[in-house]
Amino acid sequence: MKSENLFGIHPVREALLAGRRTIHTLYISESRGGEAKDEILALAQERGIGVQTPDAGFFRSQDRGHQGVAARVSPFKPVSLESMVKAGAEKAPLFFLLLDEINDPQNCGALIRTALCAGVGGVIMPDKRSSPLSPAVSKASAGALEHMPVARIVNLVRSMQYLKDQGVWFYGLDASAAHSVWETDLTGPAAIVVGNEGKGLRSLVRKECDQLVSIPQSGPLGSLNASVAGAVTMYEVMRQRNMSGKQKG
Repeated sequence: MKSENLFGIHPVREALLAGRRTIHTLYISESRGGEAKDEILALAQERGIGVQTPDAGFFRSQDRGHQGVAARVSPFKPVSLESMVKAGAEKAPLFFLLLDEINDPQNCGALIRTALCAGVGGVIMPDKRSSPLSPAVSKASAGALEHMPVARIVNLVRSMQYLKDQGVWFYGLDASAAHSVWETDLTGPAAIVVGNEGKGLRSLVRKECDQLVSIPQSGPLGSLNASVAGAVTMYEVMRQRNMSGKQKG
């Protein structure tokens, strides 16, 4: 049976709360205390999970930012695109995040964390040439990965075409796009597409987008980091939808 180690208070606590993984063993350092540790121990006890207190070398040898907490868990399990759409339809309008070959676990985790906070219904990313959904991603997401539906798909363009049939419009982030996110109506069923950290959107993915949008900025730098650009856009979707809801109310 495959398993992996999650390190850090947030990933372990959120894995316990989400209940999506099988948690085999909880590891707690005797030298660490506090409310967070007590909460994690209580959650483990409720679920009948065994607790071990290994020496400090166990943590240091595997993760520098371990915070004295780890758990042996089953690998993260992605969901199907169809189930994601079905679940998202219950919280209409649909709202998804597409990651086009985001390779860096830190960027991937940061985008997933923002997506969860901004009300995104699911994250879609290619099965290949993308960051694996590893413990590093869960840690970078502060445990948000444990709650977020993520679909790993074979062909991103084909998946975009399927989502278009469900009424979703695609907005690709491009620093050179003529229209900014501020002047684009993002209140309908939408998917934000974030490209690779260095190359941006692939040409076929770019062509499949309904509109390319940019983020206004000043200063000498040419563009924002992928995770920051994605965060700004996701929150612009959230802002517009909240404003639209207030106006209708």
